[in-house]
Amino acid sequence: MNTRIFLSAPDVSGVEERYLVNALRSGWVAPVGPDLDAFEAEIARRCGAAHAVGLSSGTAALHLGLIALGVRPGDAVIVPTLTFAATANAVVYTGAEPVFVDSLPGDGNLDPDLTAATVAELRREGRTVAAIVPVDLFGAVAEYASLEDLGVPVLEDAAEALGSTRGGRPAGSFGRAAALSFNGNKILTTSGGGMLVTDDKDLAARCRHLATQAREPVAHYEHRDVGYNYRLSNLLAAVGRAQLTRLDEMIARRRQLRERYLKLFAATDGTRLLGDDPGANAWLTTLIVEPERAGWAAADLGAWLARHDIETRPVWKPMHAQPVFRGHRAAVTGVADRLFATGLNLPSGSSLREDAQRRIFDAIGEFLDAR
Repeated sequence: MNTRIFLSAPDVSGVEERYLVNALRSGWVAPVGPDLDAFEAEIARRCGAAHAVGLSSGTAALHLGLIALGVRPGDAVIVPTLTFAATANAVVYTGAEPVFVDSLPGDGNLDPDLTAATVAELRREGRTVAAIVPVDLFGAVAEYASLEDLGVPVLEDAAEALGSTRGGRPAGSFGRAAALSFNGNKILTTSGGGMLVTDDKDLAARCRHLATQAREPVAHYEHRDVGYNYRLSNLLAAVGRAQLTRLDEMIARRRQLRERYLKLFAATDGTRLLGDDPGANAWLTTLIVEPERAGWAAADLGAWLARHDIETRPVWKPMHAQPVFRGHRAAVTGVADRLFATGLNLPSGSSLREDAQRRIFDAIGEFLDAR
């Protein structure tokens, strides 16, 4: 029987084991320690940032980043409608209102012109637009140049984009701060975890303070703010340090896999891969299918691969269409809805060896031959 092929399974090796064992033997098991300090410094360098704060998740990084930017209850925060729910959830945690904005058709990232128009409209109504949270969708860095000119603080959701670049700048270096995720399905994983990176020393200090229950630096427990239990553990940071030594090779394998998909579908009418930025880390390769031209739908291929024990997943369901966010303000053009209806994330993990890749491509080939 074939083993199941997952969309983006963790890629671990003996390197991670060595780092973890060394961390255990050091005695630093609590959420502080030399591996955490080193991991923060190494991630900051990789992202071209001056400071980094290791946290329990990418969502925690978004939450603290918004607080540190001064987002308050009742404020409006621009969020792409095409994203995972965590981006919008973090806004709600602050008491602010997520305002959803549609995507560019080429790569699915936030539409800058529509964002500018939405910000202007909200300001005419007397609303405070406290932040913009672009998402580097599936590892492709969003277009930040015009977004950063709108006079609104930008918090980059780079949860999916570690190792990506745009215009020579690394993901995590845009905006006032950026959030990274090290969840189990990301290219670099610590099992769970995340990081906030920034050039702003005061912002980093504020997030670090809030992440440790806002404890004041005195001998007894004293608190002037409501804090959070959001720090990354030293043990998980050790795993992250090991993963970081292998990041470039893991990205290279994902890019090679994307190139194989590109060649496979090149002659198939009505199909394309989402995005074409060579700086993207290829976290997930996304197939877009126009059923009117192809004669089949993305869901048909997904169902076929499921019968072969190969996992796929639809593109994120837009936030404006989610039951929890229905009724929230949204500036939509139909692009995100169309990408959700026609998109399919294909197995993209760097842990996929040749035999697994052969199974995937043989199954897709059989599907296409039958059409």
